[in-house]
Amino acid sequence: MDTSEPKFTREHVISLRRWTDNLISFRLTRHRGFRFVAGQFARLGLTSDEGKAVWRAFSMVSAPYDEHLEFFAIAVPGGEFSGMLSRLAVGDEVLVDKQAFGFLTTDRFKPGQDLWLLATGTGLAPFLSILQEPGIWDDYAHVVLVHSVRTAAELTYRDELSELDQHPLVGERARKLIYLPVVTREPHPGALDARIPALIASGELARRAGLRLTPEDARVMICGNPDMVRDTRNQLKAMGFALARRAEPGQYAVENAF
Repeated sequence: MDTSEPKFTREHVISLRRWTDNLISFRLTRHRGFRFVAGQFARLGLTSDEGKAVWRAFSMVSAPYDEHLEFFAIAVPGGEFSGMLSRLAVGDEVLVDKQAFGFLTTDRFKPGQDLWLLATGTGLAPFLSILQEPGIWDDYAHVVLVHSVRTAAELTYRDELSELDQHPLVGERARKLIYLPVVTREPHPGALDARIPALIASGELARRAGLRLTPEDARVMICGNPDMVRDTRNQLKAMGFALARRAEPGQYAVENAF
């Protein structure tokens, strides 16, 4: 008989928010033993009607000190996991791997002047967790959040960002935040309208932020679709940025969106 301890806990949906037809945020209960660093991700499992557990990885939106776990996801039409995700309801069970994963964490950087967080779509999730960490507001003079989406309806969590100055652990330091929305497929007032790599290459992103995007000043985190991650990495490398590694701190860190 197999008496080994399960590698996951059984959590339940506390609340749901549907931003668009395929974008959803959901909060889960949190096992007291689950630990993570802001920027990391968890493996979540949903059980099919046939009793099969299907697993996918999602970055935490919630802060490491929160009593709940929050995630931001896209339901891809036709996907096995997405089909179950789109039917998710309050009270439903979600399996959560006991171990957190990922290296999109600020401890991989050499000291720098400004922190740049570059996201497409649901790649915003780990940065929302990072923005709730008091330490980053002490470590950097400015924090630049760039969120690129196709349509304005996908510019999620804007209320939460605007209310960061009311966060009990962030407060007035939130004035350091520079939020730059990017909408690529329709006009939107105040938003940039080109891909992130192109905005970096042209210098427009730095101009809009009013900061220098250089290896000396900037520390850059990238999370989103693989094409954006690849092209942004290549652009930063051409500008002299080095990838941050565990044994060799650098100026940029990456994660593909899930």
